Amino acid sequence: MSSNTDKSYRNQVMYSVFVRNHSAEGTFEGVRRDLERIRALGVDIVWLLPIHPTGEKCRKGALGSPYAIRDYRAVNPEYGTLDDFKRLVDGIHRLGMKCVIDVVYNHTSPDSVLAQEHPEWFFHKPDGSFGNRVGDWWDVIDLDYAQPGLWDYQIDTLKYWASMVDGFRCDVAPLVPLEFWLRARREVEAVRPGCFWLAESVEPAFVRGGRAGGLPVLSDSECFQAFDVCYDYDIFDVFQDYVDEKRLLEDYAQAVNNQEIIYPENYVKLRFLENHDRARAAAIFPNRKVRLNWTAFLFFQKGMTLLYAGQEASCTRQPSLFDKDAVDWSAGEDISELLKNLAALKKHPLLADSWYQVTALPLDTLLAVHRKGNRQLVGIFDLYNPSRKAKMDNRFRTEAVSVPVEAPDGRYPNLAFPGETVEVVGGTVGVSSRPIIFEAPVG
Repeated sequence: MSSNTDKSYRNQVMYSVFVRNHSAEGTFEGVRRDLERIRALGVDIVWLLPIHPTGEKCRKGALGSPYAIRDYRAVNPEYGTLDDFKRLVDGIHRLGMKCVIDVVYNHTSPDSVLAQEHPEWFFHKPDGSFGNRVGDWWDVIDLDYAQPGLWDYQIDTLKYWASMVDGFRCDVAPLVPLEFWLRARREVEAVRPGCFWLAESVEPAFVRGGRAGGLPVLSDSECFQAFDVCYDYDIFDVFQDYVDEKRLLEDYAQAVNNQEIIYPENYVKLRFLENHDRARAAAIFPNRKVRLNWTAFLFFQKGMTLLYAGQEASCTRQPSLFDKDAVDWSAGEDISELLKNLAALKKHPLLADSWYQVTALPLDTLLAVHRKGNRQLVGIFDLYNPSRKAKMDNRFRTEAVSVPVEAPDGRYPNLAFPGETVEVVGGTVGVSSRPIIFEAPVG
């Protein structure tokens, strides 16, 4: 991990916005008008998906993917002008939040400015034509980082945007050389001290497959040398297998615990239930009780919390990246109040600096503990869903469940729901359908 990464990133909430689909008009101004509501959710960082013009050649959908960029140094005119963008960033800053923009440095659109002006900076197939190394990304062409001039251009571009924004979310960062990211971090620091760097690190299968095919792909451990935060994709397949009833909750708990021993002590993971590439949480967890418990656990996890715009409205439909597909803010239950409570809890110092362990108990109850010295935060999350097929464990709950905790008997405030209390009796807590989070001495 970058040696100067601050553990306080674990106390922060990031909110992801696709400008095109955030409002009916799909503009910077449409996002700016919504900033006070976003800030009220407890958001610290607003991440804007790519703000640049999209390519017109080989487009996916009617409007093209925002990740098929035509010009790194311009804004998409469909979103507004550069001045409109600066007003949006100013609005984010006035409300005490930071602004992060997407950096897509592995590839461009086939008709990009760079492809026209510097074709020698691109990967070429044996016949000399442009191409890419990931087959289903047919709307983009890959850059070639063996070209020193490309490094200078890309880093100068980062410096330009760093004069306005606070950091970068770097798309498929593992496909770009580590030495490039290390140099970029050093040089950008002179323009934006404390610049924030988030890597979209990739799934283990992507790393293995790429390397097997001769494609250099960085591991999370390598990415952590240059980036403050990495995606949670290293264990997302275990989470997805649990959702799909292919693995048990115990497998997921063990995967989380393994992160505590394989990464540096100040590692920060981006924790999410959904993002623009994945299904909505309300779709994968249609059971309300289960979804709210997973949401509370999301904030309780050691790491930065990610919310994808529309998650607070319990949207079930994943918006298209390639067409106009505005978020339906009336789609489902508004869980904003819960998110506000959890965002306030996220500031607890134990969530930034602690010994952390997750334990899966029978019948899908999750016990998670942050501990330092004689203080601890205890989280109990009821993930049991009687409608699950549970092929691997066909037992059903027939009585109340109690969870053993290392805390003195007594009543404690439930930090997930202000005004509620949690009772420890005989060293146990009765499982509720609602998330339980409390602070107590160890013992």
